[in-house]
Amino acid sequence: MIDFNRIVDALQNDPAARNATLAGGGGFAAGLATSMLMGGSGRKFLGKAAKYGAIAAVGGLAYHAWQNHQRNSAASAAASAPGAATLAPTHAIVDYEAAPAGTAFLPAPDDAAAQEALGQALVRAMIAAAKADGKIDPAEKTRIFERLSAMQLDSDAKAFVFDELNAPLDLNAVVAGAATPEMAAEIYAASLVAIECETPAEAAYLKLLAARLGLEASLVAEIHAAAGAPAPA
Repeated sequence: MIDFNRIVDALQNDPAARNATLAGGGGFAAGLATSMLMGGSGRKFLGKAAKYGAIAAVGGLAYHAWQNHQRNSAASAAASAPGAATLAPTHAIVDYEAAPAGTAFLPAPDDAAAQEALGQALVRAMIAAAKADGKIDPAEKTRIFERLSAMQLDSDAKAFVFDELNAPLDLNAVVAGAATPEMAAEIYAASLVAIECETPAEAAYLKLLAARLGLEASLVAEIHAAAGAPAPA
């Protein structure tokens, strides 16, 4: 079984990758962790993943953005009703905790199949987002593989990550992991924390991903706000 929490934990705690992150190194040459989790939201996510576990952290980001989106939508509907009083606007949540277990955002701990399906979808989404700027060349892949080979991951987890890194960017495969609207929000959240979200290629990828996942623009904005990432273009 692919354990998303162990994969992110291994990336987070790899000494060379962590040192490169702390030193501000960027790009795949600095290691997979620094490439996938180097933006402001990525650094924030690392702390959440260490505290709650990676799946719960991504779920928490998406869950709180979802809740804020729902509140704002309800407030807008109430404000537009005939004779309604003017309502004070709500504000985006800029911090989040773990998603509640047993919800659409975080499968129950004993539901191994759902945990694995979500984990694979999130890892695939993060790696695809990290490929978005097209900068993974053969030499960089070799360095990533060498780094991963030395990490404390089981053979299935390493094989899954290797296969995802080797495969061409496949947005269809990423989108196919969204079995529910909540998973769609989580896939977008995982993609967002994986990159800097500063280049036109990354912004274009996220915009296309949001459209393919069927996410409302207001929900996407809430995910960015919760992650502490730049607002979507």
